[in-house]
Amino acid sequence: MHLNTRLENIFTYKKIRGLRWPSTDLYFIAEIGINHNGDLDLALELIDIAKRAGCDAVKFQKRTIDVVYTKEELNKARESPWGNTQREQKLGLEFSKKQYDVIDTFCRQTGIDWSASAWDIESLHFVETYNPPFHKVASAFATNLNFLEVVARFGRPTFVSTGMCNESDVDEVVKIFKKFKTPLILMHSVSTYPCELEDLNLACIITMSEKYQIPIGYSGHEASVSPSIVAGALGAVAIERHITKSRSMYGSDQAASLEPAGLVNLLGALRKIPIIMGSGVKKINEKELPVANKLRYWASNK
Repeated sequence: MHLNTRLENIFTYKKIRGLRWPSTDLYFIAEIGINHNGDLDLALELIDIAKRAGCDAVKFQKRTIDVVYTKEELNKARESPWGNTQREQKLGLEFSKKQYDVIDTFCRQTGIDWSASAWDIESLHFVETYNPPFHKVASAFATNLNFLEVVARFGRPTFVSTGMCNESDVDEVVKIFKKFKTPLILMHSVSTYPCELEDLNLACIITMSEKYQIPIGYSGHEASVSPSIVAGALGAVAIERHITKSRSMYGSDQAASLEPAGLVNLLGALRKIPIIMGSGVKKINEKELPVANKLRYWASNK
């Protein structure tokens, strides 16, 4: 899949005169995840919603159920639209290859990037067959060094979420991707759903940017849009947010997701950040000159 220009820009982003914000629009990933509830038509509708809102990419989640979960876990009781066991619920949320083929074709025709977070190595190889523009590692796998090495070996631009991680955990992530010279963006994240505002710790975007000298993004799980705007202003070069058609739908991620109107509002604000931030050079704006000539005349003659 051809790389989105914004994706190319953020992975080659370098600090300019010490500024923490990017000189180009950030890359926005709409996380559909499992919010499609196993309904391909709903998945395609969410892709269309993301595209019309101005998102750069959509992302799903891919699991090989019998690899990710134990037989005991899958046999546990769980009421869902697909049955009364964990297995039935998990299988109901997984798309087949035929369905992913439809998603791949639809995204190419729509003109939006797509990928999927793999939850096991078999699923990672499955996602790789679609030649995705990027890989995404979920926070749950940020400390799985074997998994990270397999991802890094592909050499494909990679986002790694850092929820449930401390500084030494993140050090190991950076070390692995440097070893394979694979482009990396760390995504600051807090793995609670939805995340309370006092737990967001967005200053980590600055901390990680200064320590690792690589681009930093933000994967948010809060219900509101304002933290993502703050993250963009702090220098996040990529934002990932869950999206849904309605928060009232079945699913564990729906409450931490943005509905279409919220998504449009957020993208509208985020796209203005590079314009608002400007160059960082303090000088007289040309539009200020006539004002200066008028007001300073009076000020100097008092």
